[in-house]
Amino acid sequence: MLVALASGCTSVIDGSSAPSLPFEESLGPAGTVPAGLDTFYAQRLTWEGCSDYATGEYDGEALADPAVQCTHLTVPLDYAKPDGDTIKIGVLRKPASSNKDRIGSLLVNPGGPGVAGLSTAAAVSSENSSLAQRFDFVGFDPRGVGSSEPDVECLTDQETDEDRADDSELDTSPTGTTKTEQQAEDYAAKCGERTEHGNEMLANIGTRDVVKDMDVLRSALGDDKLTYVGYSYGTRIGAAYAEAFPKNVRALVLDGAVDPTQSATDSAVAQGAGFQKAFDDFVAWCVDRKDCALGRDADAALGRFQELIRPLAEHPVDVGGRPLSFEDATTGVIQALYSQQLWEHLNTGLNELRQQQGATLMSLADLYLERGTDGEYTTTQDAFTAIHCVDDTRVTDPAAIRELNERYKEAAPFLDDGNPPGSARDACAFWPVPPTSSPHLPKVEGLAPVLVISTTGDPATPYQAGVSLAKSLKGGLLTYEATQHTVFLQGNSCVDDAGATYLVDGKLPAENTRCKP
Repeated sequence: MLVALASGCTSVIDGSSAPSLPFEESLGPAGTVPAGLDTFYAQRLTWEGCSDYATGEYDGEALADPAVQCTHLTVPLDYAKPDGDTIKIGVLRKPASSNKDRIGSLLVNPGGPGVAGLSTAAAVSSENSSLAQRFDFVGFDPRGVGSSEPDVECLTDQETDEDRADDSELDTSPTGTTKTEQQAEDYAAKCGERTEHGNEMLANIGTRDVVKDMDVLRSALGDDKLTYVGYSYGTRIGAAYAEAFPKNVRALVLDGAVDPTQSATDSAVAQGAGFQKAFDDFVAWCVDRKDCALGRDADAALGRFQELIRPLAEHPVDVGGRPLSFEDATTGVIQALYSQQLWEHLNTGLNELRQQQGATLMSLADLYLERGTDGEYTTTQDAFTAIHCVDDTRVTDPAAIRELNERYKEAAPFLDDGNPPGSARDACAFWPVPPTSSPHLPKVEGLAPVLVISTTGDPATPYQAGVSLAKSLKGGLLTYEATQHTVFLQGNSCVDDAGATYLVDGKLPAENTRCKP
């Protein structure tokens, strides 16, 4: 057992000398420690195997790797009450392959919000040998997510299946609106009732508090400054950390940016337009194929798609005893539009639907919603809602909601269900605690240079958001010309080499650098 290492010292672990699990390690406090939080910043970590940290079958293989180590970090539930209740943050580490060349820890967050981060860090650590040599890859499950304790719990597995099968929210009549709002209110109430610590947990689950947890983790790992890679919503975490702790930043790579100044309404519309562009790119690819489910005429493809999808609202397709609803079908389509690698599956799924079959689209929807083959869900979607409700300004005025839905239908006509725009309030309108964040221009005086990576055809986080984030943080911008969501450490040597050079040496790529597949 390894205990009582010198405070603030560097970890001495590699493939040849790693101690057997479990073992204790004390590396903090390191760097700046806020008043009243000394115990948390200096805490000793007990590292163990990661298999028990898996929260879904998608995690299992990555967390079974004997080269990774896991622990729980203790943090205050409410940072305004550091002597009050505590919660635990799940953490994974894959130690650097070289002690001599090691720089420190590289924290990784995959986004969401609500996505567990342990398996992502384990997976991307093998994508760049120079980074794996110089850094411990560290993944963490943000508070309320995955292996962190407690996690957000709102719906049971059965309730989630039932919710997916129910397309009643498409009814925008007064009666339908009342029913949709009642369901949203019930959902919000269940989140507060079923989550441990109840409303206090929901009040302290947002990005405001996640970045404070990250700073505790930075110190407990023995790093004076933070080195971080954030994808998608993880860029919002990175930007918020930069504002809260600008002088604690060593390097930030922010890939697939969320614009910190954009309202939730404008962000939703921009995302809709991004997915429409990805759909149009899919159509251009598809119509050149003899087996294209949407025919060979690109101009007619949208209409053919709607003819396939819209009837599911009234007549779902049976998939092994489960109904493929309009909601599930469109969720499956959205999942496939995240990456060109899934376009073959999307075409297959649409061809199946022409034959009144839905197995492929259902599988894509299950992948998106993290439903295992055993019928069990992770809590990602519940955490997504809980974080969204405290991170973003709420839209509660019926006229504003109707305007938003109208703008969204115009931005993403492939998702238009054919009904008039609705005005039903969502779960956040009934959330039991107030928001803790709002869109704004970050104040980042003293911040080290930051690298933002933005993809021209990113459906979920449109390219312009990356341009705006780089400008907001006074950072560098690396452009990737493709249709997919995020790219760093996913096999593109141009992007990976530029990002690795920045993380190791602090050198940003030349201005206007562009990479291609």
